[in-house]
Amino acid sequence: MKTIGLLSDTHNYIDDVVYTFFSNCDEIWHAGDFGNIETADKLAKFKPLKGVYGNIDDHNVRNVYPEFIRFNCEGVDTLITHIGGYPQHYNKNLLPVLKQNPPKLLITGHSHILRIMYDNKFNLLFINPGAAGNYGFHKQITMVRFVINKSEIKDVDVYDRARH
Repeated sequence: MKTIGLLSDTHNYIDDVVYTFFSNCDEIWHAGDFGNIETADKLAKFKPLKGVYGNIDDHNVRNVYPEFIRFNCEGVDTLITHIGGYPQHYNKNLLPVLKQNPPKLLITGHSHILRIMYDNKFNLLFINPGAAGNYGFHKQITMVRFVINKSEIKDVDVYDRARH
């Protein structure tokens, strides 16, 4: 069993609530737009970190984090990318992967819009944690926490508060 803290689009900013909301998490997953490598390093010092680079991330982030990461967590085939779209509106670069070998859990960032949906076409759970940073058009800071246990994704909890 693992408890996962999921965020995206931090854009060089880590709100203090990240440390409290993710305090009981085993790992943090970041769906891109760290903003800089120092932001990624701060998260990695707090908890084990998996992540992908986003469209604003420079070569320092891209040298450490890939565009796509696919791995198995507790029996759940997971794919994370930054620009992936969402169910029925996936990015054209992601569609071939979904058609050939869809994951059980698909995570994207980029939109700054929190979405948690089940995609019946590809039989997967889709999560975009929204934006945890202080830069962008979004008015809310959002993050997601969930448990993966014996290939089951459960106990999904959303953090959502107005941005200062």
